[in-house]
Amino acid sequence: MKKYLPLLGFFAIFEAVAITLWLVLDNIFYLFNFTYIGAALSIGIFFYIKKYRFARNAVQIAVGAYMLIYLGIVNQENMQIEGFWYYLFSGTFEAAVIHYAVAKIFGPFIFSRGWCGYACWTAAVTDLLPNKRSGGRKKGLSWIRYAVFAVSLIFVGILFILGVKDLHRIMFISFIAGNLLYYALGIGLSFALKDNRAFCKYICPVSVFMKPASYFSFMRIKCDTEKCTNCGACKKVCPMDVDMTDPKRSRKNGTECILCLECVKACKKDALKL
Repeated sequence: MKKYLPLLGFFAIFEAVAITLWLVLDNIFYLFNFTYIGAALSIGIFFYIKKYRFARNAVQIAVGAYMLIYLGIVNQENMQIEGFWYYLFSGTFEAAVIHYAVAKIFGPFIFSRGWCGYACWTAAVTDLLPNKRSGGRKKGLSWIRYAVFAVSLIFVGILFILGVKDLHRIMFISFIAGNLLYYALGIGLSFALKDNRAFCKYICPVSVFMKPASYFSFMRIKCDTEKCTNCGACKKVCPMDVDMTDPKRSRKNGTECILCLECVKACKKDALKL
């Protein structure tokens, strides 16, 4: 039972956010929204720990499709980084602003980059592609994500400076176009670099928010060095090239961990724990 306590705590955090936002903003939508996401994530991780093969993929689809289709397409809210800048500059502290605060800015202090492993709708597709193992890090490409981050900020900033009308409509169009571009790049890079997570490593601008907080994350994979035999099994299966055998927070690519638990599953000595 002890190994499932983090899951209960994880759900409790989301439920606390759900109830708080519901009461503070007087909008029951937030109770449903964060309860659904917290429950989906917790149940999915539970079944993943129980070694159900496609548990994590199911969670990605359940959460990712909800945000992409229901929030993004049906409700026409830009849940991409451009939407965050748009709502932030508009002074509307709801929608994407709350999403980014919980999942991508402050949330990683608690659950690291769990968003990337269990909720991202782009990764929900790329993780199903055949290039399961990491293709390794390609030097000289990591700067691209910072460039995309800057371009998204500049793009929205210019729209506000110029006083462009019907910004909400433009944001919706950019949401659709941006996702189509992201999927094209994600799938293309997966095959070109033989790495399903290539988009996450080199293109995704959201990681710029998540990496600093992830360094201090409460939830992280820990290595018992007394049990570890340095067999390398965890390194072979890690999609983000994290050196899990190093117990320090400063371990190689430590802020890239998406808590997918592939390393935990691969370790025959039970040396890795969440």
